[in-house]
Amino acid sequence: MKRKSIVVLGSTNTDMVIAGKKIPAPGETVSGGTFLMNPGGKGANQAVAVARLGGKNTRCVFIAKVGDDLFGRDTTRRMKADGVDARLLVDHQQPSGTALILVGKNGQNCISVALGANGTLGPEDAKPILDAELPKATALLMQLETPLKTVLAAAQAAKASGVPVVLNPAPATKLPSALYKCLEWITPNESEAELLTGVRVVDAASAAQAAAVLQKRGVKNILITMGVKGCWCSKTKKLHPARKVKAVDCVAAGDTFNGAFVVALAEGLPCEEAIAFAQHAAAISVTRPGAQSSVPYRHELEK
Repeated sequence: MKRKSIVVLGSTNTDMVIAGKKIPAPGETVSGGTFLMNPGGKGANQAVAVARLGGKNTRCVFIAKVGDDLFGRDTTRRMKADGVDARLLVDHQQPSGTALILVGKNGQNCISVALGANGTLGPEDAKPILDAELPKATALLMQLETPLKTVLAAAQAAKASGVPVVLNPAPATKLPSALYKCLEWITPNESEAELLTGVRVVDAASAAQAAAVLQKRGVKNILITMGVKGCWCSKTKKLHPARKVKAVDCVAAGDTFNGAFVVALAEGLPCEEAIAFAQHAAAISVTRPGAQSSVPYRHELEK
């Protein structure tokens, strides 16, 4: 099999996690949690997922920006250990990105992110790398923890090169109309789909309504992830039920899903099989704590 090249442009953070009995309400203090510090960031999580799940048949190029600090240097070391070809630009003014994460006993979480250097990744930073890598790429995968102008410029460059663009629109924000027209796939969750379309997504019928809005804006394919309900796909026109597992921590489940889905598409799997592959990977990830530490390897899915 010819080796696939997938480019991921996005954020890298250090996650500081407290896993406790419950997520505190505003003004409430909850004691008795366990503290963990893990590598994270949606872009880095998805790059690791691509590298681990693509295995020896996939080359993952990761474009991001870090600070000139311990967290940034540690990101370089970790990416290399995972086999990611990380193109990490250094911002000497801003610190590396960080995230504070609270996890309840049912695996649900709330997250506050300080973007740091992620917020200064400009189109001019990414352009030389994209110019070199897009002609060899099978797909471009992005999220929204880096500046929107950079995401748009990268998407337009990929479209001009004939490279499919997959956008995971998280964290949710309004998107420019020009960006929709560049997208082969968009993969919002329920709340992100609602913010983008105004349609409250609660079931297959409402997911189809939201997808129709996005298709009118120019997106070719829509995949709406719906947690324990599964995901709805505009290409198959149906809801794909999620695997039933006991969730420990849902952090990075969506990132694992997206990385796995892009790997499967790059390998030429039919849409339904690509979704099943991504759901399998995400189901494994929620049974483990942490972000990148929860992402499974290819051999775990092949057992």
